[in-house]
Amino acid sequence: MAASDYAITTYSYVVTHTAEQCMSALAEWGFNAFELVMYPGHAWPADMDSGARRQLRTFLSERSLTLRSLNQPNIDLNIAAATREMREYSLSSLCKTVKLAGDLCVPDVVIGPGKLNPLVPILREEAVGHLYRALDVLVPLANKVGTRILVENMPFAFVPDAESLMMTIEAYGSDDVGVLYDVANGAFIRENIRAALHRCRPRLKMIHLSDTGLSVYKHDPIGCGTIDFDAVMEDLGSISWTERPVLEMVGLTSDPAAEFFDSTRKLGAAGGAGRFTR
Repeated sequence: MAASDYAITTYSYVVTHTAEQCMSALAEWGFNAFELVMYPGHAWPADMDSGARRQLRTFLSERSLTLRSLNQPNIDLNIAAATREMREYSLSSLCKTVKLAGDLCVPDVVIGPGKLNPLVPILREEAVGHLYRALDVLVPLANKVGTRILVENMPFAFVPDAESLMMTIEAYGSDDVGVLYDVANGAFIRENIRAALHRCRPRLKMIHLSDTGLSVYKHDPIGCGTIDFDAVMEDLGSISWTERPVLEMVGLTSDPAAEFFDSTRKLGAAGGAGRFTR
């Protein structure tokens, strides 16, 4: 199992390393493709002028590294918020991320559908309208700069499961909106992973892998939770999935690179060896 069979999220490094430092450290373990997490001091669009963007492109090119996607911690953002100001800020921030993806030639930008106040939620129809109005801005912008919008399943979103997420995106009616399916997010809400993958397959563009239990929401290294990854690999085989998954783990130790590498070995033993070729 080669480390390069997987892309790696930089989530574990956002408060300790710059993007370049993080990717340099991971490259020493054989990783060469990344999902770059937007975070101040790590990689933040508003702080990156044209020179900084050019410098990052040069860094990637000289080291033969690639960015698979850009992602922004969706705890901080909410495009379906009840308050107009929060929606406007969230959309403005995501637009900056989309423009950065265009400047860096990154294929995909991951967004969350939005979340509701669990005590006093707005009507679901209202949240859907807010999501659609955000997509009305994000999708044309993504097309213009040469990237693509992927909506992720999230336990705290107003559409947390594959069926409700797909129904909502299908009803929006644009072929330019894809889906990222996060296995740990699906497992945490006790979703049938195989059924969810098949439901998402027409729009599925990316897979996130990490481990979690069922009582506390986690994105742990493989083998540190309750997910059966032998079954997950069979599930991915059932939809003929050959794209490199993204390991979106938040490390448990001070050496997340070693945890990522150990996770690739465990995934290989679970049936992932040689499965991901693109």
